[in-house]
Amino acid sequence: MVTNGLLSEGPPIALFDSGLGGLTVARALRQVLPGEPLVYLGDTARLPYGTKSPATVHRFTRQCLRFLMGLSPKMLVVACNTASALALEALHAEFPVPVIGVLKPGAAAAVQAVRRRLGGGVGQNLAPRIGLIATEATISSNAYPQAVRQLDPTLHVVGRACPLLVPMIEEGRANDDPVVKLVLAEYLQPFVDLKVGALILGCTHYPILRGAVAAQLGPEVELIDSAQQTALVVRERLGTMRALDPRPAGGSLTCYVTDQGQRFERLAGQFLGQSVGQPIGVTPEMLEAVED
Repeated sequence: MVTNGLLSEGPPIALFDSGLGGLTVARALRQVLPGEPLVYLGDTARLPYGTKSPATVHRFTRQCLRFLMGLSPKMLVVACNTASALALEALHAEFPVPVIGVLKPGAAAAVQAVRRRLGGGVGQNLAPRIGLIATEATISSNAYPQAVRQLDPTLHVVGRACPLLVPMIEEGRANDDPVVKLVLAEYLQPFVDLKVGALILGCTHYPILRGAVAAQLGPEVELIDSAQQTALVVRERLGTMRALDPRPAGGSLTCYVTDQGQRFERLAGQFLGQSVGQPIGVTPEMLEAVED
């Protein structure tokens, strides 16, 4: 169920992204926690975050999370790799509810995948390397290599910015599109040459092209979808808090955007797998006022 009005259920899980990509996290949450009410904020007026400075990303992220706190959530999910990489660590202590990002769950899953493949003999020709495709800001932050190194210093992360992928996805280009295949062949060949054991889809848009990425890399490279991993972490954390919604289905989704509501409505189904209806408009000035 998707709603656009005031919430009448229990405390929701609140998600934030710079645009549409975080809806892949909402979709993953809906699969593992179908009874949970969700609220989603897409900062569509100020995207992309991936080309902005760390200070700007930090400021925008704080504003969006403070706005979501006004909806009385039980958890905040930063469903944006760039914001998770550049702002999350500094913002954890500012909020009275847990704040979960997409970066650490993805890094942990990648480490486990490479260890499993190397240790089990599945990838005898693989190197102890993890590939990463992401925005320019996420790559420049070095956050994924740091997260992997904390878990296993023997593994190395090789990252590459892929600035053409998000525009292609938002144009509606599919996995079998010849342009998509051509661009991915250029972006992904270095990971084939380096024999990585896993590739992190380090932008929440990228799972849309999972099939095309898998076709380019072959079966020896395990794809890590941070959206799926984050949903599992959220479920575990809420279980520890004894805050899971017991309903087996029927959780609502309420969407807010800072601009381009009609475009968001038109494209959202591609990410969420269902219609979202008209989102509620929130101006950037309203977000800035929340910070004051």
